Amino acid sequence: MQRLRTVNLVLLIFLALASGISKIMQLPQEMEFFQGEMGFGANTIFLFGVAQLAAAALLVFEKTRLIGAELLAVTLCISTVIIFMAGKIGFGFFSILPIVMAGIVIKVTAPASPMFRKAQPSPRRPR
Repeated sequence: MQRLRTVNLVLLIFLALASGISKIMQLPQEMEFFQGEMGFGANTIFLFGVAQLAAAALLVFEKTRLIGAELLAVTLCISTVIIFMAGKIGFGFFSILPIVMAGIVIKVTAPASPMFRKAQPSPRRPR
């Protein structure tokens, strides 16, 4: 099971890197889709790519993995909604898969995250 989690995480990191870099580099396909279909500006697309790249970097480290998975899930949800709004239903359903993958990372990481650990009572000093 641990191997599947690791494979899921690695695939998600590479997906976030590829998606973020393509938006930062403003590849024609990305620009055409986001500008033509939705009317996003170049700066908005660039910032969206930066968010995905930041999510990939945060996913690498265990302490920041939860935040990275959440950030990536948000950006992927936004992309998927845009894909559905553009009428690309088949690709939209396929785009749900990375969101599920990010959800798995969130589910696995959240209980181990320092945010969710119960606070330990401080030891009392003897009087």
